[in-house]
Amino acid sequence: MASSLASPSPTSSFIRNKKDLGFSAFPSTSQIAIQKCKKQVSKKIVSVMAPQQSERKPATTGSVKTGMTMTEKILAKASEKPQLSPGDNVWVNVDILMTHDVCGPGSIGIFKKEFGQNAKVWDREKIVIIPDHYIFTSDERANRNVDILRDFCTEQNIKYFYDIKDLSNFKANPDYKGVCHVALAQEGHCRPGEVLLGTDSHTCTAGAFGQFATGIGNTDAGFVLGTGKLLLKVPPTLRFVMDGEMPPYLLAKDLILQIIGEISVAGATYKAMEFVGTTVESLNMEERMTLCNMVVEAGGKNGVVPADSTTFKYLEGKTSLPYEPVYSDAQASYLSEYRFDISKLEPLVAKPHSPDNRALARECKDVKIDRVYIGSCTGGKIDDFLAAAKVFLASGKKVKVPTFLVPATQKIWWEDMLPDI
Repeated sequence: MASSLASPSPTSSFIRNKKDLGFSAFPSTSQIAIQKCKKQVSKKIVSVMAPQQSERKPATTGSVKTGMTMTEKILAKASEKPQLSPGDNVWVNVDILMTHDVCGPGSIGIFKKEFGQNAKVWDREKIVIIPDHYIFTSDERANRNVDILRDFCTEQNIKYFYDIKDLSNFKANPDYKGVCHVALAQEGHCRPGEVLLGTDSHTCTAGAFGQFATGIGNTDAGFVLGTGKLLLKVPPTLRFVMDGEMPPYLLAKDLILQIIGEISVAGATYKAMEFVGTTVESLNMEERMTLCNMVVEAGGKNGVVPADSTTFKYLEGKTSLPYEPVYSDAQASYLSEYRFDISKLEPLVAKPHSPDNRALARECKDVKIDRVYIGSCTGGKIDDFLAAAKVFLASGKKVKVPTFLVPATQKIWWEDMLPDI
């Protein structure tokens, strides 16, 4: 073995291995390639007699800047740092904090305890409060949660509080929105390059707009209410490249189920999941939101899609605030890269009891169904109902089991014609 006193060259810092992965259970589903970056292996060299070294002078060419991923760039900007790497801990300036009727009262309680009963929030126009979980219930204690939100928003003069007062008829509430993750997008609170935090695990949905979005707990939210800042660790990034024409019988839900089935529900634990490729570029904003919505089911810290003309068109008329998109550098380093040929993907389902228990839909044709629910922050958007309608019409039959279609927001309820996205 040859040895050298010289340090390894910068170009040898990462060793990339690329191999094709196949499925024994999914031969026709997709073909995937994975790329992993291995850490540099350091070797300790012992010399009997080292040559005399002259004093090393400071470099005069400035610091060497390495490439960053989208997530790293967004957090670098928000923390006012020129460079960040995975594992760095930084204080981040928050652009939007969202909370709802489940975690809002707890976050408010922590804020008042730590900052004082008469304390004011850091910015009343950067806090979005959306009742959406316990609202249609006869339980007075659950209704009390919304009362606490209402009192706090009145006290703090919160600009974006989407209240609901008439629980007997949601259509009688002009300010009521619906599921927070979809409402955030529809009301123009999601913008490229920003940091959006929310007291809900599916806050990652907003990453579809090219921003850093993740869920936080009540304690962190209480701190953000008072300071507008939060200490975050920069996650490493997994890159998912999806190419190929998407068959008309597929939705973004199939794409993310394929990914979760591949990497498991723990495969992206505290990692960013970046989605790129021609297939992703062809998706409208609703479908991109579905893709990012379920990164938390893989343990992900956040999901992100590069902003493009589709993003900018969606935002027209929804926000008047300026925003600055960021994109991954060509020389950015990823923990792993996965490649999918979506043209070969078939419809998928996640069988009990886990989102990564992936199966082809055709393999489940003999499974008896007792009830159908189409809705939630993942599946309650216009595209989801249009897809369901096509299936219903194609069958030429009426549904045989109780079937519930629940629009995610009031806008979807009213605008259930062709989506303007």
